[in-house]
Amino acid sequence: MQRLFRDYVGIGPKWVIRRFRLHEAAERVHQGLDLATLAAELGYTDQAHLTRDFTAAVGMPPAAYARLNTRT
Repeated sequence: MQRLFRDYVGIGPKWVIRRFRLHEAAERVHQGLDLATLAAELGYTDQAHLTRDFTAAVGMPPAAYARLNTRT
């Protein structure tokens, strides 16, 4: 199934799921949820896992991203 997905879409399903979760996290991080709750709701193992993925993709931790978005 993964091979068919990759052949049809051009990228793997794991990449798509990860990007979806990160986009969802970026939208919801400034809603005031604590990061542990957000991580659990998005299917991450723990808050540290969310923070690592988020920082790698966005370039800053979720808390810094939330502060940045509340200033603008």
